[in-house]
Amino acid sequence: MSNSTHTDSLEAVGQLIEVIAKLRDPNGGCPWDLEQTAQTLTPYILEEAYETVAAIKSGDQTAIVEELGDLFLQVVLQAQIASEAGVFTLKEIAQGITKKMERRHPHVFGEVQVKDSIEVSKNWEEIKSQEKGYISLSQQLQSYLNTLPPLLAASKISHKAANNGFEWENVEGVWAKFNEELTEFKESLQTEDQAHQQAELGDLLFTCVNIARWYGLNPSEGLTGTNQRFIERLTNIESQINRPLSDYSLEELEILWRRAKAQLKQQELT
Repeated sequence: MSNSTHTDSLEAVGQLIEVIAKLRDPNGGCPWDLEQTAQTLTPYILEEAYETVAAIKSGDQTAIVEELGDLFLQVVLQAQIASEAGVFTLKEIAQGITKKMERRHPHVFGEVQVKDSIEVSKNWEEIKSQEKGYISLSQQLQSYLNTLPPLLAASKISHKAANNGFEWENVEGVWAKFNEELTEFKESLQTEDQAHQQAELGDLLFTCVNIARWYGLNPSEGLTGTNQRFIERLTNIESQINRPLSDYSLEELEILWRRAKAQLKQQELT
């Protein structure tokens, strides 16, 4: 990055900080912004993060810039609220992440030698564990459970446990576990104990995550793709009917669904 670009970026960030400070000014600020707390804004952080990921996947550069801006806005808002309480500022946030990057890249900012990205990742995890004070595997896995969405947490837990010896000898063992959990889930549905049913459902889903890991698949991306295909097929059906879906019988809906699936498949091939 050239010095002029660096200066322009810092100037733009400074302008954003001034705008947020004005919005939070008790004298003439925005009523909505003034009502916000660090806690009330957390849903927006998640929302903007997901929208940013969607924009990046779309490849739409204008959307990416906009969504990254919305995500950065949440960082600046949190910093502004904290600074008003005298806790920390955007300066401490920037300094903290800068120092972390330097600590976790000793092969760049230190004397450590690495062969490839695999060693980089291994060093990163070891340094992170030291910084977090993890003294056991279970503590690290608990951190995933506390901070990540369930499906992503399951993937992280599965990978970390496997790397520490909790692994099947072959993929046949994973499939045997799947069949076992599927049977137990079906049996649980014969009872009225919903807590037990939930537990067995969780076991079955966790086994599916392990199957995905064995085949090098991403369960989150797989489910996202399925959701998208479902919506696309439903959109196709709705474009070809002239009355509400609820007016059709199950048999009619099945025919429409299969037709939509075939049409979309054909579009992919052409």
